[in-house]
Formats: sequence, structure tokens, C-alpha cells
Amino acid sequence: MYNTDMPTRAELPTTRQLLRSTLIAAVAAAALLVTVVLPAEYGVDPTGIGGVLGLKEMGEIKMQLAEEAQLDAAEAVAVDTSTPAPVITEQVETLAETVPEVNSETAWQDTVVLVLKPGEAAEIKLEMNKDDLAGYEWTTNQGHLNSDLHADGASGEFTSYRKGSKEESDAGELRALFDGAHGWFWRNRSKVDVEVTLRVKGTYGEIKRVV
Repeated sequence: MYNTDMPTRAELPTTRQLLRSTLIAAVAAAALLVTVVLPAEYGVDPTGIGGVLGLKEMGEIKMQLAEEAQLDAAEAVAVDTSTPAPVITEQVETLAETVPEVNSETAWQDTVVLVLKPGEAAEIKLEMNKDDLAGYEWTTNQGHLNSDLHADGASGEFTSYRKGSKEESDAGELRALFDGAHGWFWRNRSKVDVEVTLRVKGTYGEIKRVV
């Protein structure tokens, strides 16, 4: 039987070569973590590359889905213990305190109507500069929606203004904390098609559907 020859000492890598290979691997892993993993999994994009490649948006959606799953899990526990699941409306930021209110008599500037099937999601964003102020209201024709009013900054910032579960409507004023895209993410967790109507007015630029 032929046995493979053992490598000679000269054929083995030196300690310096091993350290160099380890260092190169560590640098490559760190680069992948910062440019790919963080944006794609968590929506964190310190280099801006994830935004260019579309990975940051993927990560933000994953985080939103994870938050929704936690809300759904909490509601399931409430049902199992015969305790009605509360409507969760978390106010994370004060939207408008020192900024003058949008004139309530001003006509709505834009109206967007979307139909979401059970499990389907949609996202509408306004391009706003820091301290721009927009009034809004959205309503549903039936069923309910999970919602997240949040913003993506032009320089990589991210904030969530408010979150809601099993909501049929919401209204208020949105003051931009920084330059960027500010708006609403909805997911239909009811068992029927839901038509959501969004009306907005105030100071903002483009309005567009992202998802």
C-alpha cells in the first residue's frame, strides 16, 4: 500500500506566512461585514456601499419584518391567555412641538391609494429636508394594518417615529429630523384585502412608492 509522503519542513508555511494569511483573511472578513452583512441583515450602512448595492433597503425590510414578527408573537400569547391583544401605538419621537402646525384648512396636496392583499406590504416615502413639516392622514376601508412611520437619512441616518399594530387609521404631523426619505411602511396582517388611502400636505419634494 502506498502512503502519501509527509511534507518536508521546507514545504510547510512559515509562521510569518501563516500570520500574513490570517491577517488578510481577517481584513477581508471585516470588509465583508461592514459593506455587505451589516447593510443586508440590519440596515446599517457605515460606508454607503450597501445603499448603492440595494443591500441597506433589504436589511431595513428584514428588521421591520422581525419587529412585526415580535408583535405578532406577543398578540398570539395574549390570545392564548384569553387576554385581548392591545393596539400597540409606540410614539418614539415627538413629531411636532416647536414647529408651527400645518394649516388644517389647507387642501391635501397628494393622495395615494393602495390595495394590499393579506400578508402584502407597501412603503411610501416623501423626500424632505431637515425641519420640513408635513401633515398626513391614512385610513383603511376594512381590516387593519401594521405600520411603521420612519426615515432614511441622506447620510445614512435612520429613525422610527412611531409604530402601530392592527390599526385602521392614523393622522398627524411629520417633522423631518434630517434630510432624506420619510414615510410609511404598512403590512396587511388581516385576512381580507385592505385599501389604504394616504393624504399628505405641507413641505416636501417627491412622493414615491418604495416597496
